[in-house]
Amino acid sequence: MNLKSERRGIHVDQSELLCKKGCGYYGNPAWQGFCSKCWREEYHKARQKQIQEDWELAERLQREEEEAYASSQSSQGAQSLTFSKFEEKKTNEKTRKVTTVKKFFTASSRAGAKKALAGKLKELQEAKAPSPAIHRQASLETDRVSKEFIDFIRTYQKPGQDIYKQCKLFLDTMSHKRDLSIEEQSECAQDFYQNVADRLQTRWKVPPEKVEKAMDEVEKYIMTRQYKYVFCPETTDDEKKDLAVQKRIRALHWVTPQMLCVPVSEEIPEVSDMVVKAITDIIEMDSKRVPRDKLACITKCSKHIFNAIKITKNEPASADDFLPTLIYIVLKGNPPRLQSNIQYITRFCNPSRLMTGEDGYYFTNLCCAVAFIEKLDAQSLNLSQEDFDRFMSGQTSPKKQESDSFSPDVCLGVKQMCKSLDLLSQLNERQERIVSEAKKLEKDLIDWTDGITKEVEDIVEKYPLEIKAKSQALAAIDSENVENDKLPPPLQPQVYAG
Repeated sequence: MNLKSERRGIHVDQSELLCKKGCGYYGNPAWQGFCSKCWREEYHKARQKQIQEDWELAERLQREEEEAYASSQSSQGAQSLTFSKFEEKKTNEKTRKVTTVKKFFTASSRAGAKKALAGKLKELQEAKAPSPAIHRQASLETDRVSKEFIDFIRTYQKPGQDIYKQCKLFLDTMSHKRDLSIEEQSECAQDFYQNVADRLQTRWKVPPEKVEKAMDEVEKYIMTRQYKYVFCPETTDDEKKDLAVQKRIRALHWVTPQMLCVPVSEEIPEVSDMVVKAITDIIEMDSKRVPRDKLACITKCSKHIFNAIKITKNEPASADDFLPTLIYIVLKGNPPRLQSNIQYITRFCNPSRLMTGEDGYYFTNLCCAVAFIEKLDAQSLNLSQEDFDRFMSGQTSPKKQESDSFSPDVCLGVKQMCKSLDLLSQLNERQERIVSEAKKLEKDLIDWTDGITKEVEDIVEKYPLEIKAKSQALAAIDSENVENDKLPPPLQPQVYAG
């Protein structure tokens, strides 16, 4: 009982404060009267119940689909196979399937289990006509991954059976949840990873190192089959972001290692090879289907970068050297579908791998590099805004290395090429200045013409031009003489020779 309550005269029944489950600990109203331990147990039970209900729903939907297909086939071939016989055949197939799976995990039949299961899968594919949205023809890679997964779970005996069952149920459940958003599908995958890991640890008492290895194989098996549905789906703007990043990187093709303070000298042959390998690895990431394999490509790329820095500086690389070099590699390689790959890893990778270890560290640096590229400006490269805008517009490019600064072993052709490029750059700048001055002169002429026109209009408005009417012509002297027709003709001047 609370001492303050006792002093104030407030009597509290201690039985009301105890846990509802009767464990002897005090309960918490925020946990519906349970103690923290019992509340966690109740929450775990409710969660497991919900998962079991989802699995039962998936099995029921699958049975309904099979029955619908069986009904359609029975109506088409009723003359050769009745519905009762079809049901009997289906029951026999299910019985043989269970027997085959049980034999598969026994020690006596390990040698032929792989062949038997492959034959059984082929038989089931031929016996059932799968719907296009759920069961499509598996690619060679999917078949290879499935065989590797089966070979792996054979080593786990009964836990392997449980893993296989949960994976199949998860895939069946997800096939009926295609209309969910990609975030909701990601949440389902993360919950599935967590549930499988918890079952292996708590129910089957599998060691942590074997649990981690099993989760890697589960992720590989699941995501190889789900890849075409969840990578860059049409319901997201991942493709739009990919195009924006690619366009941005192409516009930044002029960025040099010196601008990013990259401590790597590509003049060293070994360093140049490391840079090429790093670019190859980061580009190869797009060809992988499994998030763990994509992370492995990022890790290999990062290790090549560290080796290149170490060879250049003759000392171990630091994190301050690594990030600028990674940014330079991304700019130089321009990996395809970069944002889609980052989002895919974030959504469907095993969280234990993504949040810990070197894979998670290198992936975080890649995300930082992409964010830096998207927001890169003149201040980030120590350039003036005018130069940055000219470089981005393609009007000019940074000056190349002077020929005098080349090492003696550089061939004459390279020196001449760089000198020619430098000369072209200077001519381009001169042409830009001439064009700028010509535009300025044109503008001045237009302004002068407009000014003169305005002055003339003002003068005309101030002193308007008045045009008087035409005056009447003077009449002839003798126009009033009526009898002018009787006058002699006018005298004509005559010239006499003297």
